Amino acid sequence: MNNPYIVLPIILQLIAAVVLMFFWTKIKAQKTISILFSVVAVAVAAFMLHDVWHNGIQITQSGNWKAPFGITFVADLLALTLVLISSIAALGVSIFSAGSMRDERLKFGYYPVFHFLVMGLQGAFLTGDIFNLYVWFEVIIISSFVLMTLGGKKHQLEGAIKYVSLNLLASSFFLTGIGFLYGLTGTLNMADLSLKIKLIENSGLVNVTAGLFLVAFGIKSAIFPMYFWLPASYHTPPPAVTAIFGGLLTKVGVYAMLRTFSLIFGGDEFMTLTISIIAALTILAGAFGAMSRKHMGKIFGFLIISHIGFMMVGVSVFTEVALIGTVFYLIHDIIVKTNLFMVSGLVLKINGSQNIDELGGLYKSHPLLSLLMAVPLFSLVGIPPLSGFWAKIFFIEGALDAQDYLLVGSVIIGSFLTLWVIGKVWAEVFWKKGENLPKEAKGVFYDDLSRGKQLSYIIPMLLLSVVSLYIGLGANRIITLSQKIAAELVDPSSYIQVVLQNQMP
Repeated sequence: MNNPYIVLPIILQLIAAVVLMFFWTKIKAQKTISILFSVVAVAVAAFMLHDVWHNGIQITQSGNWKAPFGITFVADLLALTLVLISSIAALGVSIFSAGSMRDERLKFGYYPVFHFLVMGLQGAFLTGDIFNLYVWFEVIIISSFVLMTLGGKKHQLEGAIKYVSLNLLASSFFLTGIGFLYGLTGTLNMADLSLKIKLIENSGLVNVTAGLFLVAFGIKSAIFPMYFWLPASYHTPPPAVTAIFGGLLTKVGVYAMLRTFSLIFGGDEFMTLTISIIAALTILAGAFGAMSRKHMGKIFGFLIISHIGFMMVGVSVFTEVALIGTVFYLIHDIIVKTNLFMVSGLVLKINGSQNIDELGGLYKSHPLLSLLMAVPLFSLVGIPPLSGFWAKIFFIEGALDAQDYLLVGSVIIGSFLTLWVIGKVWAEVFWKKGENLPKEAKGVFYDDLSRGKQLSYIIPMLLLSVVSLYIGLGANRIITLSQKIAAELVDPSSYIQVVLQNQMP
């Protein structure tokens, strides 16, 4: 079904960024405009997901050039679910930024760049063209580099250089893989690639190409052994920037793997075994890394890596059951990780430190805030019936069906290690007796802020906590959605049929 309005989530973010440029020095206006556009983006994404759920996959061809010759945008359930979840996360960060970001940073174009970043994410989710996906990845890298360096402090620049260097390396692998694909098939449309790649007799060359894409997306999603850039860079920007990075950037890599390995690659035994081993090592490396850290930002950074490993279970096994787990975990993880980095930002604002050894007594001094912060912390652990629990059942069931006991063991061990790490954070930061606090002052502390600024910390955390609780307590609805998406990933014929519009042989 042709529908030109499916690019509206991208256009909205572009308009928001351009409008915000006209208010470059008017900080209050920028905050209001950003939040308003973010609210509209959530409403548009929710409407479009409802429409696709009832009316099926929708497409639009730029310039009326039909696929595979023009650039195609495709709105299927996977793409629009991620557009909606990322829009909700972006709304939370937009509100959080209004209170937590210093005016000095906001005057250097924080909000316009933030909306360019979200535009890149929405474009990556909606594109049906592999080269267009590369272009959106570059928009994301450029925007995230600017956000990471706003403020110009030495540790920020060091983190940004590590981040950009590795991402540019990933882009090189990605572009080389695209060149291989085009040389083999003569097309860049992902639906068309799905048909033509099966006609290639040289399976070795196809596997090499798949390996290039795995390395490219592996670096972007921080899988083993290409994850070291993430904990070295994610703790350097302000908490609002880290929240959007932690919630969304690595998930684009997982999405790209789901899309390319369902449509173009997949089914090869060697590649399945390779991804399975990588998934297990990613889970364990991230969890053990988190255990060895004291800084909350670094702990959560390593937990991002560990939980990307969980999502790789579905990419590895690629059965409907395992993919239900991956899709469910993607939805849960974007919301929870965004909220977690806001929690670390609020802890910093209350006590002036993110080192868990220097903290303590937060539950005694701020009991209601502590309960609010407990929601994302224990949702991440997956204590029943919170949102992190349900997907792990599907991971274990999928891995058992595939008789991949390495993955089963890794998921179980990774879950217990996550519980141990979060339990330690809770005990050190919230339960332990607080002594000699604060250790150092960084601007105005939370208790000295105006009521309005305090609310800008609390409202987004409350919003994302409610969404997280809904995902856990209303799991049957999310499972139904995940089942439908997983079925479309396992059998992409409807996607190909809609994009190519009866051009299939």
